[in-house]
Amino acid sequence: MKRIVAVGLLLAGFAFAQDNAQRVMVNTVSVGADGKFEAEPDTAVIGFTIATQEPSTQEAYDNASKSGDQVRQALKANGIDPKMAEFSSYTLQPMYDYRNAKRKIVGYRVQSSVSLKLKEKDFAKSGPLLQAFAAIEQTDNQSLSYSLENIDAAKQKAIEDAFNKARSSAQTVAKAGGRQLGDLAYAAVDTLEQQPPVPMVAMRAGVAGNFEAKAAPTEGFTPNKITITAHVNALFNLK
Repeated sequence: MKRIVAVGLLLAGFAFAQDNAQRVMVNTVSVGADGKFEAEPDTAVIGFTIATQEPSTQEAYDNASKSGDQVRQALKANGIDPKMAEFSSYTLQPMYDYRNAKRKIVGYRVQSSVSLKLKEKDFAKSGPLLQAFAAIEQTDNQSLSYSLENIDAAKQKAIEDAFNKARSSAQTVAKAGGRQLGDLAYAAVDTLEQQPPVPMVAMRAGVAGNFEAKAAPTEGFTPNKITITAHVNALFNLK
């Protein structure tokens, strides 16, 4: 008797789920589509480190400060306000001789990470700035990448592209079924910004040479575009 009741409840549950699915799907078509939009970057990001090692903390600090002054001079020479450069970290640490069992201190290292954001109107200054920074003995790990900070307009374009594709698919389904596509009943949107940092230039201190007499490494190149993708799930009524 218990087995008959269990089977009856299972069949009843299946019938309810089937009936509920039919109510949801009747006279509608559900589609999903991906869209994208490629936008020109509006920001160039230059990154580098200032690092120096000296026998004493005072000498290390003074040497790093001197390099900081050279960075500020390079910025001013290229028409950039030094306040636009941001220091993301600053460290002062002792350096040990690990070959000595007593871990004797052999010096002190000062290191600071610097980043500079340039707007589109100043993109042409990135090459000369990288050359100027590379000529400073204590700078290292230079990089240049592009990003899109004003992203809202690009997101809307990607969503529009995805929705148009979804609607086109829905129209195809409706036509194939001998129906006409009605109005939009429901939609869900998801967007994704695909702009991983792409280093365009990497230089090490001490290899700057006579860059002033040569073209910048990025001269004539086009900044990489930023791809914004969107996915739209849409439910349309059928006439």
